Amino acid sequence: MSDMETLEELSKEYRDTIPSDLRRTRSFQWYLEELYEHPRIARNAHQRVADMFDYYGTSYDEDAGVVEYDLAAEDPLGDGENTFYGQVVHEAIHEFTNKVKSGARGLGPEKRIKLLLGPVGSGKSDFDRQVRRYFEDYTARDAGRMYTFRWTGLCDVLPDQDPADDVVRSPMNQDPIVLLPLEQRERVIENINEALDAPYTIRNEQSLDPASEFYMDALLEYYDDDLQAVLENHVEVIRLIANENKRQSIETFEPKDKKNQDETELTGDVNYSKIAVYGESDPRAFDYSGAFCNANRGLFSGEELLKLQREFLYDFLHATQEQTIKPKNNPRIDIDQVIVGRTNMPEYRDKKGDEKMEAFNDRTKRIDFPYVLQYEQEAQIYRKMLNNADLPDIHVEPHTLEMAGLFGVLTRIEEPDGGNVSVVQKAKAYNGEIDESEDIDLKKLREEAAETADIGEGMDGVSPRFIGDEIAEAIMDSMHRERMFLSALTAFNHLEGNLENHGSIPEENFETYYRYLELVREEYKERAIEDVRHALAYDLDEIQRQGEKYMDHVMAYIDDDTVEDEITGREQEPDETFLRAVEEKLNVPADRKDDFRQEVANWVSRRAREGETFEPQDNDRLRRALERKLWEDKKHNINFSALVSSGELDDEERNAWIDALEEQGYSTEGAKELLEFAGAEVAKVEMESE
Repeated sequence: MSDMETLEELSKEYRDTIPSDLRRTRSFQWYLEELYEHPRIARNAHQRVADMFDYYGTSYDEDAGVVEYDLAAEDPLGDGENTFYGQVVHEAIHEFTNKVKSGARGLGPEKRIKLLLGPVGSGKSDFDRQVRRYFEDYTARDAGRMYTFRWTGLCDVLPDQDPADDVVRSPMNQDPIVLLPLEQRERVIENINEALDAPYTIRNEQSLDPASEFYMDALLEYYDDDLQAVLENHVEVIRLIANENKRQSIETFEPKDKKNQDETELTGDVNYSKIAVYGESDPRAFDYSGAFCNANRGLFSGEELLKLQREFLYDFLHATQEQTIKPKNNPRIDIDQVIVGRTNMPEYRDKKGDEKMEAFNDRTKRIDFPYVLQYEQEAQIYRKMLNNADLPDIHVEPHTLEMAGLFGVLTRIEEPDGGNVSVVQKAKAYNGEIDESEDIDLKKLREEAAETADIGEGMDGVSPRFIGDEIAEAIMDSMHRERMFLSALTAFNHLEGNLENHGSIPEENFETYYRYLELVREEYKERAIEDVRHALAYDLDEIQRQGEKYMDHVMAYIDDDTVEDEITGREQEPDETFLRAVEEKLNVPADRKDDFRQEVANWVSRRAREGETFEPQDNDRLRRALERKLWEDKKHNINFSALVSSGELDDEERNAWIDALEEQGYSTEGAKELLEFAGAEVAKVEMESE
């Protein structure tokens, strides 16, 4: 039995997560002094969100020129449960954050909707949710502090004030600094900016919301315009923490009825329970429950934004450009928020061609959120799905998730022009597997794709959801057949069998996608054959010895030096025959041998400078070359006829091969299936070549 948690322990742990000043009230004078000490507490929404991205950590991908933000790449709050994969996805996140940071500096994007555009299942909704989740956490930390205020003792001054409204929180959760008249406020802001260490300046020209303005005017009249008396006697400063569930500085908006939309969902409406108390035109009778009101000081998230009616979207024009909202029959209200919208491809194409949407489109900053285009990164999405699930004790065989990912990527990338590069070669190049012997220009491939794609590469194709669903079905199918392993062959069968049953895949793509599945099967077959060869002939010590010999001869070749003969001990010229025997296993042509040798020599030199020993296994290309040469050297001693006819295979020999496959990550049953599938292919090829 596990250790039982006590209520006392649980309570203490919870209390430790709550900011110490959450329920503490402060005076306006305290806030004013705090401003001079910590100017960042008066940041606007864009500035606070921009700082949030940096707060959780960053890393810089120098090759891609992209900042990767840990809140997406590592998910420190969720112990990696909600991470994002793929270079194109992190490029999209980098672009989104740059727009927020530009808005923080007042460069224009603060007056625009950040529109996440992507196909279904590309992760844009997950990213939007992640930003909201981290904003909640950030505002609960000291670095993300923000404050608002509440009016108190109103019944002492206002004879018609409802006793239920003796204490009224700022309806828009405004920063306490707006309580200062603009002239005095500007002087304070100028002073705190001198002490501000940030890439932006504090700005706030907002007016009080209509209800607060009503209270301020009434109290100033009562105290004969003594602002100090008003703020000391009737204002309490309180901590403000974003909370989506409470609709506090975070709002996720989707109209309940897309055909019958009401602007009050965005801007708020009359509080009918207060009309009898205050009268219809009294600002105290307004209900600040609209989505823009709830999102003030934080994040507004519009789900499926372009599915909204055109007329309804006009409310976003003032909200973005003017940063105000205008409720029906009520004064305008200033707002401060990062407005994020999400939309899928069909809605975007429809609205893009609508001339009446020109003003709205001009107030949006589109951020393409494509599917992942690196198949190994795509496999990580499926691996995350399996890790987060209550998965039974089932073994996922090598290459299974990667080949499923390869199929997904093939459906998303533009087929190369000219025929010099196959679509599989292009997918491998995107994955970082650029073989110099294939002469693939990655930059040119990307440029060609940008020209031919409708909107952008990766914005169409099969969604990770479809592939993830089929992997889940394949797992359940394997379990029903008491096969406690998932192989690529089983996954392929489910992908092929259900391709036409998925509603998001257009019928005209079926034939192309079936062709891609065949290409993936062939790629898997090659990898399976490599694994079997590896199991039949693998010898780590021999690979190390051959690798060291290869590097000795390469360094002698580059330095125009001699090398000591292993047997005689005499100095001799580098063994060109041996060097070419290794290089030809990678199809390195004779006219490119110098480039390859220099590349490997540079790699060894870098490792030596870093204090690391030479391990040929750590260089993928050199490892493959040495393994293939080792196969050529040892295959003559293998009983291939026994491999084809499993009945002729003695248990000791078979078990040795299965053990070798298990060392590569296969389960026992998966290794047996692989020997039947790829072992026979290997044997047939070798027996035919004899």
